[in-house]
Amino acid sequence: MSRTLTCLALLFVCAPVRADDWPQWMGPNRDDVWAETGIVKKFPAAGLKPTWTAAIGAGYSGPAVAGGRVYVLDRLLAKGAANPEDPFDTKQKVNSTERVLCLDAKDGKELWKHGYECPYQISYPAGPRCTPTVSGGKVYSLGAMGDLFCLDAATGKVVWSKNFVKDYSAKVPVWGFCGHPLVYKNALICLAGGDKATAIAFDKETGKELWKALEAREPGYCPPTLIHAGGTDQVLIWHAQALNSLDPLTGKVYWKVDLEPMYGMSIMAPRQSGDLLFAGGIGACAVLKLDRDKPGASVVWNEAVDKAGAKAKPRGLYPVNMTPLIEGGTIYGVDQPGMLRAVELGTGKKLWFTHKPVIGKEEEEGFKGSGSGTAFVVKNGDRHVLFSETGDLIIARLSPKGYEELSRTHLLDPTGAAFGRKVLWTHPAFANKSVYIRNDKELVCFSLAE
Repeated sequence: MSRTLTCLALLFVCAPVRADDWPQWMGPNRDDVWAETGIVKKFPAAGLKPTWTAAIGAGYSGPAVAGGRVYVLDRLLAKGAANPEDPFDTKQKVNSTERVLCLDAKDGKELWKHGYECPYQISYPAGPRCTPTVSGGKVYSLGAMGDLFCLDAATGKVVWSKNFVKDYSAKVPVWGFCGHPLVYKNALICLAGGDKATAIAFDKETGKELWKALEAREPGYCPPTLIHAGGTDQVLIWHAQALNSLDPLTGKVYWKVDLEPMYGMSIMAPRQSGDLLFAGGIGACAVLKLDRDKPGASVVWNEAVDKAGAKAKPRGLYPVNMTPLIEGGTIYGVDQPGMLRAVELGTGKKLWFTHKPVIGKEEEEGFKGSGSGTAFVVKNGDRHVLFSETGDLIIARLSPKGYEELSRTHLLDPTGAAFGRKVLWTHPAFANKSVYIRNDKELVCFSLAE
């Protein structure tokens, strides 16, 4: 019943979208469930041919697909500019332009673009992180340096804008602003990181500030996340020190549970399953039990690695770049160092792991894993669709008993660099019985229709 209420609440607060749209990060309900039917059961031996390809700039921002259009953020270096050789170098300012692009979903032709000067000074300065959020004829974009725009979805005209650094004295996080904006009724809720303004809600039509809340050492990178529990809609803000539940209409704090990952890396969106809630990052993870009669939470189990990170804990899951899927009492997500793992939700017991969905092969002798290894897990009917950091699309079945790979095809070459390997760390969009995916050079559409 709780899960049903959650789904109904999400459908109620989001603007109506077509069943085949993917209008924001992780899909219509931000739950990585792809509802379309008539999807291929197995990829052809020769692979998939692109429906279209469009040249774009660099970035981690995933595409959003709505109303026959594709929206994506990218970043172009200024003439003569170059990224620092050390991706962790945050002292070097790199002149560049961020852009919001709108393409025709049928052929990839550019319909409009909005660009603005945006010097980068962050770790891994490859481009914007956030997927656009499309709602009510508007597209909301958040760039890596804190530029928030509300644009007319049809024309690209600026309706209103904010800059978290200038307007709220926010400090740019080490890895840039990453919290995908959330639309709730008339509000756009953002992770901002300003003075007593870790979270801010704006009127989604005018940009007027509705409320601001929370103070934290670092804002972290977790997107505002909507749940329904205790008979109440709640927006979760997981900053670098604690997981907080707020009233999405007022910003009032309902409850708080300490949960401090290493390096301020609260990244994944907390996942609700019935009256249980899971959140985890490098060095810390926990399952909470949500109160049924009022907004509240208590710890079921938690684990934390000591500050030196010397010893892995015997239970739990510690994801970095992806948000795990919870199904039938089991958590499926990419653990560190880079393996897909299944964990029992109620106890944290580790059930199995495999490196194959992440790097394309099983562990070999002397293999030490892939740091921050990434594969995105999407549910489609009775199967799971995974997109690997290698650029492979995989059809599989996940169960508490193990990983069963049904089909795999290579879609796009990874262009990013991390820990001595090439990676593709961008969540795809699944819409119009197709997959839309980008690297630092192009955005490509492939049909997945039977």
